[in-house]
Amino acid sequence: MNRRILAAVGLAAASVCAGVLLAAPASATVPASRTDGQCSLVDRTLTATASVNQGLTDDFRTYAETGGEWTGADSTYSLPLGGGRTGWFFSDTFLGTVNPDGSRPTDSAFVNQSIVVQSAKGFDTVTGGTADAPESIVPPEDDGRWYWIGDPASGKHGSVQVPLLQFTRFGPGQWDWGWSANRLATLDGDTLQLESIANLPSATGINWGSWTLQEGRTTYIYGIADYDGVRSAHVARTVDGSGLAGEWTFWDGAGWSADEADAVPVAPYVANEFSVSRFRDGYLMVTQDTSELFSTRIVARTSCSPMGPFTEGVELYRTPETGLFGSYGDADVFTYNAHEHPEMRQGNRLLVTYNVNTFDNVGDVYDDATIYRPRFIDVELTVR
Repeated sequence: MNRRILAAVGLAAASVCAGVLLAAPASATVPASRTDGQCSLVDRTLTATASVNQGLTDDFRTYAETGGEWTGADSTYSLPLGGGRTGWFFSDTFLGTVNPDGSRPTDSAFVNQSIVVQSAKGFDTVTGGTADAPESIVPPEDDGRWYWIGDPASGKHGSVQVPLLQFTRFGPGQWDWGWSANRLATLDGDTLQLESIANLPSATGINWGSWTLQEGRTTYIYGIADYDGVRSAHVARTVDGSGLAGEWTFWDGAGWSADEADAVPVAPYVANEFSVSRFRDGYLMVTQDTSELFSTRIVARTSCSPMGPFTEGVELYRTPETGLFGSYGDADVFTYNAHEHPEMRQGNRLLVTYNVNTFDNVGDVYDDATIYRPRFIDVELTVR
């Protein structure tokens, strides 16, 4: 949990590999927003009304407290799996049970990834390993490398493609670890078990997989890198219908380059995880605002293109859990990595999730199992 907390607040960014700083693309300048006649969305004014999605909130709480499988996790990506199923894809995950008083047993199993499958029958948790000895879906390597997930995408022949962030230890200290590569896991679409792992572009330190956007045979892949403390989004794409397994090119500000080093930032102050999706005649980005430390602000930006430029953020919601004056009354609690689930959008009503965590990962997450669990909110957009 120390690992996840550090990465979530941006102190373990995409710049460390075996103790060596990776070279990021030279320019951190993001093009100014503009109106270029491509769409009307960027000229419109967005306002938002948000409320808790009580249905999903209650369903996940009941499952966590009575299901005997999954009790909390973060990342909270989703993907339709066919047959009326939805896969909720998580990174670090607690398994097991919740005590009657709402606490989590201190011997709860912990894995780096899990999938909660939602269907008409209810919820079911998928991990690797066995029921008696669960493991991560993509288990750690023998040398200690481990993986967190990015936004999953549909692959060929019904498979599921999951971008992975690989992390590696480079020393004995508590914080002596860092991102070391981007990888791609392919899962069987029915069992959701691992079929293969392949390499993804990793030369520049950009963490690819924050989001994937599939439009026809084209898949846009979003990633993040930090420049002087500014977390910024980048875009790559494939165009042959192979999803993330295709040949990648990178947006260089004017066109698509085969060289990852040419990738340029398209939006500043994004979170490690965010979303970009079609909205009206343009595109909508939803992200936690990282222009301020431990921000409670979830914002939306618009663009005429998947590559930006994106407008300034419009506030959608303020997370109520953060800090001493938040709903937990706990200075250690914070929120992060908000994004939309576009496949669940209804008109102008968005489903947005975010994660809750704590710096006290030897106390709080065990004392109160609700802390380390996703939040679900409905956001009604008005466009004028």
